[in-house]
Amino acid sequence: MNALSGRTSLDTKALENIVQEVLNEAVSLGVDQAEVSASHDIGLAVTARLGEVESLEYTNDRGIGITVYKDQKKGSASTSDFSAKALREAVGKACSFATFTAADEHSGLADAERMASNPPDLDLAHEWNVDSDEAIRIAIECEEAGRSYDKRITNSEGASVGTSSGVRVYGNTHGFLSSYPKTSHSLSCVVVGEENGSMERDYWYTAARDAAMLESAQAVGVEAAKRTVARLGGRKIKTGTAHVLFTPENARGFIGHAIGAIAGGAQYRRSSFLLDAAGEKIFPTFLQMQERPHIPGAMASAPYDAEGVATSNRDIVVDGVLQGYILGSYSARRLGLESTGNAGGSHNLLVPGSSGDLQSMMKEMGTGLLVHELIGQGVNGVTGDYSRGVVGFWVENGEVTFPVHEVTIAGNLKDLYQRIISIGSDQDLRGGTRCGSLLVESMKIAGA
Repeated sequence: MNALSGRTSLDTKALENIVQEVLNEAVSLGVDQAEVSASHDIGLAVTARLGEVESLEYTNDRGIGITVYKDQKKGSASTSDFSAKALREAVGKACSFATFTAADEHSGLADAERMASNPPDLDLAHEWNVDSDEAIRIAIECEEAGRSYDKRITNSEGASVGTSSGVRVYGNTHGFLSSYPKTSHSLSCVVVGEENGSMERDYWYTAARDAAMLESAQAVGVEAAKRTVARLGGRKIKTGTAHVLFTPENARGFIGHAIGAIAGGAQYRRSSFLLDAAGEKIFPTFLQMQERPHIPGAMASAPYDAEGVATSNRDIVVDGVLQGYILGSYSARRLGLESTGNAGGSHNLLVPGSSGDLQSMMKEMGTGLLVHELIGQGVNGVTGDYSRGVVGFWVENGEVTFPVHEVTIAGNLKDLYQRIISIGSDQDLRGGTRCGSLLVESMKIAGA
């Protein structure tokens, strides 16, 4: 393992060489199978508050993890020390741990024939050559745009600029070894407003692989201020039932509970409110859910999953009917199925909608509750019981009438999913689930 000696800065080829040599070391110790993942990330994060730098952080993180399989027993170890000695010790520890674990017939690498061949370049890496001085300037400009928007903005929790560049390498004893770079950039702002003795805060952010796709500092600051001012003067509403409209950034989380429920781990552990639901109609007929892993530059694109299995387009829900689960190789074997290329999670979930933007959706709703922020973790993944605090607005005749506070929405997700009556085309592209505004009929609302 001489090639490992003296490495303090890494490029992709160097990281690939380390992964291969760690695999060779594992094979030399007599394991049946082994897999190694390595990463190296370099980043900058700046936060400015009240016109001054509050924090400035540089990151240079690297790590490597190895998993070995011997006689259907599994052992894992990891290290951030890339010296030859430390890497050998990590391999030795993984092999040692494997002697103490119980044999599991379902363990092991994903099937060799499922490995990605000629993984596509998904345009995931766009360096942002921003230095600390420029990042500070952007953060201060963003915060100032928010603070100066309205005299009711009286304080700030700051504006933050973040940029990260990294590379991921994965290899295993099937002979698979591949890597790809990726970047992530963001800008956010949080401001505080005050009126008649009451205070509110709100935020806005922009995120993308390519910094050229970020919203401007001015736009982010102003949007954070607009949202904050709009929340001032909140009222309570009566307990009852009403239509509920989720904004795109909240809709993706609402839909996301279904993804957790159809994940392989939840299924084989029998801990899902959508247990054995493949083939069942879990959404209205108009709802489709698609996985599209190869969208260039998207936040959750990946040429292969965490086990090297090739990713591919897949329709998860067709006309409301669940087509299958989200599976890696282990959960697939436990269920007697095949991997869906989802070890490590899903890749770009799309929920198409055609009902226009948020204003159009409010017109369609007529009267009801518009959800701008969800509070708390009141979701039971086993039973589907759903209860979340809400910050938002009461809508009448398709127009916002006043902000609301101290409101809770509740129900059971199996029932609520069937109550979805419309999805907007205003998809939020900042995360791994792309869903527009989402309208649910007759939800329970607890208010005054």
